[in-house]
Order: sequence, then C-alpha cells, then structure tokens
Amino acid sequence: MSRRRQIYEGKAKILYEGPEPGTLIQYFKDDATANNAEKRGTINGKGVINNRISEHVFTRLSHIGIPTHFIRRLNMREQLVRQVEIIPLEVVLRNVAAGSLSKRLGIEEGEPLPHTLIEYYYKDDALGDPMVAEEHIACFNWASHEEMHDISSMAIRINDFLVGMFAGINIRLVDFKLEFGRLYDGDYSRVILADEISPDGCRLWDMATGEKLDKDRFRRDMGGEEEAYREVARRLGLLQGEDNQPGEVLDLSSHRSRLRGTPPKK
Repeated sequence: MSRRRQIYEGKAKILYEGPEPGTLIQYFKDDATANNAEKRGTINGKGVINNRISEHVFTRLSHIGIPTHFIRRLNMREQLVRQVEIIPLEVVLRNVAAGSLSKRLGIEEGEPLPHTLIEYYYKDDALGDPMVAEEHIACFNWASHEEMHDISSMAIRINDFLVGMFAGINIRLVDFKLEFGRLYDGDYSRVILADEISPDGCRLWDMATGEKLDKDRFRRDMGGEEEAYREVARRLGLLQGEDNQPGEVLDLSSHRSRLRGTPPKK
C-alpha cells in the first residue's frame, strides 16, 4: 500500500492509484465521524467489516443489473474499483422516519413512511452537506436530467432489493445513503453506483427488538459499535466460524447486553 500514490483521503476511506489505468484501490479505515465530522473516533475493525459487507452488497446488486464501480476485494481492508468522477450528491432513501427527518418534521422515530422518500444532499463538508431539490441540481448543473433519471431509477431498485435482503436476516432497512459516479469511455459517460454500502451509511434495526446495528451507536454514544457491525456481517454469513446462519432468528438478550456494555442477565 505504501508504494501506491494516494489520490484522496476521506473520513472513512483512502483512495490509491490502481494497478491498471482507470482503476483505484479503495482502503477502508477504522476512523468514525458523525455530525459532519464534528465528532471523531475509532471503531476497532470497522474497516475490515465494512469492506466485507460492501463487497457482498455490491456483488449482489451487480447480479440484478446494477452497474457499480466494484471489481474485486483485494485483502481485508482493500478493494479494487473503477475510477469514476463522483457526482457531488448524497442520495438518501428513507423507508422509516429517523434521524434528521424526524427532527425536521416532528415525526416520531420509527414511524413507517407511506412510501419511500428520496432526498438529495450537496456533498460539501464545509456547508454541512445541505439538502437540495432537483431544481438546485439542474440549476447548478451538478447532474443532467438524464443522469438524475438514471440515479433515481437505480436508487429505487437498490432500495427494493436491499429491503428484501435485510428483511431475510431479520433487519429493517430504515434509511441509507448512496453515491454515484460517472464512468467515462472516451467522450461518453454513464452513471454507476460508487462509494460503499455498509453500516456506516445505513440505519439497520433488528426487526424483533429495534436494536440499532449501525453508526447511530457511535453518533448517540450508545457504545457497542464493533459488536453491532459484526452482528450485521454475521447475519449476512460473512464471518467464518460463527454459530448462527444467515436469516436465523437470534436470541439477542445477551447480545443486547454486550452492546449496552452491561453483563447479560442470568
């Protein structure tokens, strides 16, 4: 890794030049941030788990025809990806009221939404990633009308697939963030899915208990972040030698105690 030229470092990942033109190596860090990087910390092993989960999700999505930047996982923390021009938008899909939506509109957290909402946020840390409308996107030419059509169509397909995938392992997909990029072939470009999909950018709640299995545990000082991330990977069948199988209904009484940092009840 030290022999590679660093292209970019973000809050959760580092990008290095790839072994071939048009490729990058994406390195997953253990660093964790919240509230537009006002809160910083570390979740031990997060990069390894997120690498595995994102690999799994992107591979599954490619099987249903979603074009992505993912090529293959290289090792525990790195994956080879296609180099794209990132569209400066975070695309957030919401199935259940939570987080900023609950705060903005006074909707009780956990309230199912009548239908999936798509929100767009302008990627700019200095501005706090403000929410924008499609009119802003068109006015400032962040993405063309055709690109926005592709983005929204893919986002809905991705949401439908992931809701079902996570439901199969007894996890509710509350909301999640997507990023897209332009893949160039000469003067022609097409929009493909980029970045990552992991507990860093998803709200994932246990269906039976409502236990949070995502970065909200870090945001809200709940503790147990490492256990929560491992639980998602475990249910997806990505951890070797674990007792449970994908989709198995677990007795989470002792697990919830570990997440809260208290001894399990005897």
